[in-house]
Amino acid sequence: MQTLLVIDDEPSIRYSIQEVLESEELRVLSAEDASEGVAVVADDSPDVVLLDIRLGIRSGLDLFEELRQIDPKILVIFITGQGSSDTAIEAMKLGAFDYLVKPLDLDQLKRVVEQALKISQLMHVPATVDAPQQAADASDRLIGSGPAMQSICKQIGRIAPQNVNVLVLGESGTGKELVARAIYHHSRRNQGAFLAINCAAIPESLLESELFGHEKGAFTGAEHSRIGKFEQCNNGTIFLDEVGDMPLATQSKILRLLQDGQFQRVGGNETLTVDVRIVAATHQNLESMIQGGRFRNDLYYRLRGVTLDLPSLRDRIEDLPELAHYFLFRFNRQLGTMVQSISAEVLELFEAYTWPGNIRELQSVIREALIASTGPTLLPEFLPAVIRQNGVEDQSQTIPTTTGEEASWESIELLVQNAIAAGDRDIYRRALQLFDAMILNEVMRKTEGNQSVAAEILGISRPTLRHKLRSIVSAQASR
Repeated sequence: MQTLLVIDDEPSIRYSIQEVLESEELRVLSAEDASEGVAVVADDSPDVVLLDIRLGIRSGLDLFEELRQIDPKILVIFITGQGSSDTAIEAMKLGAFDYLVKPLDLDQLKRVVEQALKISQLMHVPATVDAPQQAADASDRLIGSGPAMQSICKQIGRIAPQNVNVLVLGESGTGKELVARAIYHHSRRNQGAFLAINCAAIPESLLESELFGHEKGAFTGAEHSRIGKFEQCNNGTIFLDEVGDMPLATQSKILRLLQDGQFQRVGGNETLTVDVRIVAATHQNLESMIQGGRFRNDLYYRLRGVTLDLPSLRDRIEDLPELAHYFLFRFNRQLGTMVQSISAEVLELFEAYTWPGNIRELQSVIREALIASTGPTLLPEFLPAVIRQNGVEDQSQTIPTTTGEEASWESIELLVQNAIAAGDRDIYRRALQLFDAMILNEVMRKTEGNQSVAAEILGISRPTLRHKLRSIVSAQASR
């Protein structure tokens, strides 16, 4: 029988977890504070520990180190009601198995504990060979406690300590530079320099000089020698934003630097050596650019030591209230405004909007609304017209017009077969869209268009349901 230990100062949490998880195969123990938890680990050697981040005056992060000294193989799953990006990253850096945010999703809890118990069993069973037959400034915070953002934070926690290059993908405005900064702050290079370069904002003729430096007289106007960003970042981290806009000639020099750490300044003959970690980012499809001869295949694989794919704001709607309030208070300080809250109607309009500009657009909307606002509450009339009008239009898009005949298992199978035969490379998204249309059409018909009931049946949030419905309608309109 395996053993799970719950260390949490809330009796209701300990009781609930024990009631849900205890079985004939699993014994569940509990401790209400750090000292009791240490004693139980020393006496009972549990396989997995569910550890609260905040235990009165004691930090769960500190207790984690103490538990690891008792049993280096113990698997720890952090749980907390105060989820933040830094906490998640720190937990994963320490070697936590996973990180869950209260209120706990019981299905997710069961799934994560089962995985941890299985891995713990494998760690403690000797391997055999049978006969043949894985704190930054406030403005640098990653905001969001929803599943998508917590997943990103966990990945950052695993990636940051490793000395590998990182490729960050995602639409414009999703926070790629913030992710790069988080990787830097939590890396072993955080005592070195961090510099960010927007490859799209610097003219091609100057980008190479900006990155590698130049010698005096290398080109017209080069009156003095200049050290480039790579030299400045020696033993540090450089963030190459919009790397897809980098000219092919510059790509070649970047490739050599990645291969052997060497380069030459523009107009120079001396070979210089640096040790730099590169975090690159782009909103473009680099694989398509490679096919079009606009991006080097070998550079792509050098940059892609690890890939992080950031979700768009419309794919993390559950984080909107948290993001909106964060920007409200941040811009209050900057602008000298005194708005204290955001009305429920505004949040509903935010949830109904598609946010093509992602978080950057949300910041702009909040800032504009604060400048226009009067009174202590942010109301719909202070929002830009595009946000208000979208909310009105969205009311007519409650039921997808797709019919059961258009979206069916047979139509999905046919779409996949035809797409494969045609050599298409967007099969998954199109098949998933058709699958959503089939399921949502049926549920919305059964609930007579009641989004609250439909969302409950589907097991998703109302904002997610509205986003999916809008996507279906939009796809049909474009046919």
